[in-house]
Amino acid sequence: MTTDNVVFAMQRNFINTVVRGDCVQVMGQLPANSVDFILTDPPYLVNYLDRDGRRVRNDDDSSWLRPAFAEAYRVLGKDRFMISFYGWTKAEKFLEAWRSAGFRVVGHLVFRKTYSSQSRFLSYRHEQAYLLAKGSPKLPSHPIPDVLDMRYSGNKMHPTQKPVSALLPLIHAFTREDDLVLDPFCGSGSTGVAALLAGRRFCGIELDPAYHQVALDRIERRIAAGPLSDSHIPGIVAASPTRLKTHLVQARSARF
Repeated sequence: MTTDNVVFAMQRNFINTVVRGDCVQVMGQLPANSVDFILTDPPYLVNYLDRDGRRVRNDDDSSWLRPAFAEAYRVLGKDRFMISFYGWTKAEKFLEAWRSAGFRVVGHLVFRKTYSSQSRFLSYRHEQAYLLAKGSPKLPSHPIPDVLDMRYSGNKMHPTQKPVSALLPLIHAFTREDDLVLDPFCGSGSTGVAALLAGRRFCGIELDPAYHQVALDRIERRIAAGPLSDSHIPGIVAASPTRLKTHLVQARSARF
């Protein structure tokens, strides 16, 4: 198959949609160095059970960890970034898998929450993610803070649903317009909605059939809504922190 045919097949089957399946197998169908940024929220390996009795598939099994991030490294372009949320109680396992794949740890992000997700020895009021690099990306001209706010999503569509407003500044900081953003653990599709809002392309992968449908519906609704004007696309000019802040306020009030 020629390079042009590979690109066409990828665009037809993977771009601006959510593929249902095992992310290791699905990423195996993508060409090497074919995505520009990975933003993902994988199972935390904590056997999570929410207040409504919902669970996350493979949250009690770490066998997927190394193969998944090895494939993520392969498909990510050279000198590009991945941001991955993780469970802090299993940080060693995640770091081992990332480094084994070839990623370099270049930053750490903390997301402040206004509510407690659990209280034990502490009242747990944050989420966390690592910024990982493949190769040697250039330093950004306007680095974002490593502590950001995360409003409550309501978790109506997924037990660990991330709000779009928390993901938008990450996409703007580490991608350019029309870049391809991959989320191999797509969940309810928040990364995809954020990518499309930012004028990027998106490829999502989700194993659970119920959440796959939720994510697919959200992506299709966002596409059907059509492009937004600059005043409603957060961070089209990501170099302007003031304008980005204004856009994010607008995004918080949007329903997607």
